[in-house]
Amino acid sequence: KETYSGYGEVQGQDPLREKIAEVLYNGIIDPSEVFVSDGAKCDIMRVQQMFGPKVISAVQDPSYPVYVDTSVMMGQTGEQNKDTMQYDNIVYMPCNPDNGFFPDYASLPRADVVYLCSPNNPTGAAATREQLTEMVKLCKERGSILVFDAAYAPFIRSEGVPKSIFEIEGAKDVAIEVNSFSKYAGFTGVRLGWTVVPNGLKFKDGSLVRDDFNRVMSTAFNGASNIVQAGGMACLDPEGQKEIDELIDYYLENAKILRETMESIGFTVHGGVDAPYIFVELPESMGGSWNAFSTILEKAQVVTIPGAGFGPGGENFLRLSAFAPRESVLEACERLKVALKQD
Repeated sequence: KETYSGYGEVQGQDPLREKIAEVLYNGIIDPSEVFVSDGAKCDIMRVQQMFGPKVISAVQDPSYPVYVDTSVMMGQTGEQNKDTMQYDNIVYMPCNPDNGFFPDYASLPRADVVYLCSPNNPTGAAATREQLTEMVKLCKERGSILVFDAAYAPFIRSEGVPKSIFEIEGAKDVAIEVNSFSKYAGFTGVRLGWTVVPNGLKFKDGSLVRDDFNRVMSTAFNGASNIVQAGGMACLDPEGQKEIDELIDYYLENAKILRETMESIGFTVHGGVDAPYIFVELPESMGGSWNAFSTILEKAQVVTIPGAGFGPGGENFLRLSAFAPRESVLEACERLKVALKQD
């Protein structure tokens, strides 16, 4: 009887919601706006369930595949174009070296929902305050809801780069933010995340977005486990924050090693500064990202991720990840130097 707790609050335990708002957001959000969950990926699908099949979504290209895949699953899209490998009824926002891997939404058709990830998976680009300010302004002018994926926020070390969309003035009028303990504290297997839905965010008809999201959560979810929420609380204590900072520094050093290795071989490299991912430009001679993946796997026995797996815009890029033990990263770098040595 002393330890039995039964079903908990679907929105999460109040002490954890309060601690997330205080420690990770410095009080700029209210605890009542925090919905604790089993991870950002799951919440993206719940956000899609809330929006339903009749909306038009805009996604970065390349981007984390879940934004497109959940749009398809919800019936928002048309057929896939066999030439471009893009779906009808989705606004693809090109992100490439020419625009700093940040979308030019102003030049593209309006969407009901805009998905934006920063620091970005797969490109490793972290959006500046100016870029996010312009995006919030555009979403407000165009009546779009911005879904901001901040799962890699703890990797931001550069001064002045926002870790949350709610650091931007006016964002509470247009934005939802999803986040996760997976990258903060290695909770990938135990599953704990959260979504922030501002109390004042409204649909066009004036109804509150949080009410609809709360309905989805209450219907399709029974709350994160008590055990994992206790783990989340520990992560947000001063001791836990210190350990998280040390872990993030470790992975950022891995990213630096990978970045410098690829640059020393002669590749143009992006990311790896405020993010754990390195996005490597491939020369035409490597025959595209899937051929490069196969070549590296065969010659060096090193696993990389083809950029094309993140959408058509990722073709001719390769993603490297810093999420590995240091000795594995160093060994992989030595193998890459041998296998990819350019004459």
